[in-house]
Amino acid sequence: MKHIDEYRDASLAKKIAAEISRQCNKHWTIMEICGGQTHSIMRYGLDQLLPETLELVHGPGCPVCVTALELIDKALFIAAQPKTIFASYGDMLRVPGSSGDLFSVRADGGDIRTVYSPLDAVKIAQQNPDKEVVFFGIGFETTAPANAMSVRLAKSLGIKNYSMLVSHVRVPPAMEAILSSPTNRVQGFLAAGHVCTVMGCWEYPSISQKHGVPIVVTGFEPVDILNGILKTIIQLENGQARVENAYPRLVTFEGNTQAQKIINEVFETCDRNWRGIGMIPLSGWRINPDFADFDAEIKFDVGDISTEESQLCIAGKILQGLKKPNECSEFGVSCKPEHPLGATMVSSEGACAAYYRYRFINSLSQGN
Repeated sequence: MKHIDEYRDASLAKKIAAEISRQCNKHWTIMEICGGQTHSIMRYGLDQLLPETLELVHGPGCPVCVTALELIDKALFIAAQPKTIFASYGDMLRVPGSSGDLFSVRADGGDIRTVYSPLDAVKIAQQNPDKEVVFFGIGFETTAPANAMSVRLAKSLGIKNYSMLVSHVRVPPAMEAILSSPTNRVQGFLAAGHVCTVMGCWEYPSISQKHGVPIVVTGFEPVDILNGILKTIIQLENGQARVENAYPRLVTFEGNTQAQKIINEVFETCDRNWRGIGMIPLSGWRINPDFADFDAEIKFDVGDISTEESQLCIAGKILQGLKKPNECSEFGVSCKPEHPLGATMVSSEGACAAYYRYRFINSLSQGN
């Protein structure tokens, strides 16, 4: 299939990997931002094709993984309220809060529903006017337009029993926070192609120039990722630091301006707490005052809930590229997909889940 098979061509992937080895003369550390890219790297063994001098570390590009613990607890509180329907994507149902998850709320009688779009949640609100319907609006810039559209639609239709618990996070401030950390190891970024499809690349040049790091926008197939790595290595080896679009079939510099317009209409930037990382200034979106009636945090008065992370989970260090999942003492021991300590083991895009699925399980089956 065009645009799939051609980007999974094994012979082409090996040629690009060989060129990476030829170009890479120093030790470099590159971070792929998106969890989808991490899973592709693990699934296809791309890291095993690369020279030992090149290290890939895994960034905070999994929206489920970085959703703050206090927001999970707010979701659990809201979902347990009478005459309330809580709608969410399936990944969020197993993410552990301080005590339990959304599955446990459902087991106790809560009306928890899995949906595939926020517009499904709006429809549920129309069909159940005697109940409050809350959608768990998580994600990076990619899901923000649809979530914003659902709020605007509910307002235009006069639907008063629909609201959203918002946990949107933004990629550029997270990159800035990683690079500004005194423990930073990242020398180049593979930026997430789907985020840039919406937002474009215009926010990245200032970050690249300020910190002297190349930022290369890539897709998610093996050839995409290896090509992005090659372009990053060429810049690093030549002392360059600029933004480069290696995903032009979908990404433009300005991005989807109509999508950005509706985001700005419904949301406003805010400081956001990232699970395992902490507070990053202006790294999130929240519902703006014009749409305050659709803000579940206000409607259910859950603004004061606060929590503490597990001391055993090192997800924060993994999300900052400081540790690998298999360097955690609890990985594959007390922390497994069926009993996760942190969200990086729960999410389908989590780095720990990727290592567990593609490396840990395989090693067990081979008797290692």
